[in-house]
Amino acid sequence: MPATVVVGAQWGDEGKGKVVDLLAENSDLVARYQGGNNAGHTIVAGDETYKLHLVPSGVLYPGTLCVIGTGTVVDPGALVTEINALESRGISLDGLRLSGNAHLIMPYHVALDGASEMRLGKFSIGTTRRGIGPCYQDKASRIGIRAQDLLDPKILVRKLEVALELKNDIMEKIYGLPRMSAQEIADGLIPYATRLAPFISDTSLLVDTALRNGQNVLLEGAQGTMLDLDHGTYPFVTSSNPIAGAASVGIGIGPTRITRVLGVSKAYTTRVGEGPFPTELDDADGQRMLERGNEFGTTTGRQRRCGWIDLVALRYASRLSGFTELALTKLDVLSGFARVRICDAYRTREGELLRDFPYHQTVFHGCTPVYHDLPGWDDDITECRDLKSLPTAARTYVETIAEAVEVPITLIGTGQGRHQVIDTVEV
Repeated sequence: MPATVVVGAQWGDEGKGKVVDLLAENSDLVARYQGGNNAGHTIVAGDETYKLHLVPSGVLYPGTLCVIGTGTVVDPGALVTEINALESRGISLDGLRLSGNAHLIMPYHVALDGASEMRLGKFSIGTTRRGIGPCYQDKASRIGIRAQDLLDPKILVRKLEVALELKNDIMEKIYGLPRMSAQEIADGLIPYATRLAPFISDTSLLVDTALRNGQNVLLEGAQGTMLDLDHGTYPFVTSSNPIAGAASVGIGIGPTRITRVLGVSKAYTTRVGEGPFPTELDDADGQRMLERGNEFGTTTGRQRRCGWIDLVALRYASRLSGFTELALTKLDVLSGFARVRICDAYRTREGELLRDFPYHQTVFHGCTPVYHDLPGWDDDITECRDLKSLPTAARTYVETIAEAVEVPITLIGTGQGRHQVIDTVEV
């Protein structure tokens, strides 16, 4: 069986958690392939709301295997806290597996992340200060601590000593932070090591076996395409690759095992943190999106910047990941607008019209949106379960997006609840 990848098509926070949750109902294995606890998914199931940060969304379905892949970076304390919180609510974690090759976020990563952001001042990137970037830096520098190191205390201490040789000098001499002890960090990890040991395994083999056995495998990423380290709005990006191509690397399977790529986009656009955002609104429309969409980060609680949908960026995201289909979430948030606006081109400072996303950072920073306006709708669409029940203006809006991106829209979110969707459609 081929694997399905779910990819954020914007700047993250597109509603991937709900989409993955819907697909997980018919999946045998759900795997997270990159990112850390700097991102999260909110899932509403009946009267219950679950905020997941590291554990894959499939955890809400008994019997579904849930994998945290090699491409993720894991704060062991945060993961243990999340596991305990889920178990306290009656959710079984028997099917959770953590890649032994996944890198771990250490206390010095968190300290350096916060200190670096403060030092950058007005030029800060807007990280969550959870140590994600410094952890990925150590991974690339080959001095990282991996999940499997928790199983060997002697190796753990030695690796911490190597990492801290330079880290302590940086923390003390550049940032004025106290030095850290390898043994003290290792001692602090003992309870986490004991708790996580049963979950650590060869997840690449596990996923490959599931595929060979004809099982349905779902791969989920964190953040979104425009935050991709290589292809996003650098330097205002995350420290990993959310695009579909990273799924095979982050899980440890060949790219030929993936044949379905589902991009997820809001019916409008949001962004958290710093960086350019051409369609951002600083007016009553933006405030209305913020309030109606409850646009606050799952992990950080930070207020999201809101704006109209950006089809230039959405087409770019589709090109990078090869979307085979698109999910459009939070269409209900746009109910009540007299008009809805679609950005289908940019205009540069020099007046040039761009329909393709500009590769040059300076050009992009100077772009303004060129809008195509459509009639709005007043109807409450939260009870709509098929395309025909949508107001004509809402259907036109969805059809315009599908035509512009040249990708079929097969799922439409019409409300916050788990099953407030229109699915199995092709627009």
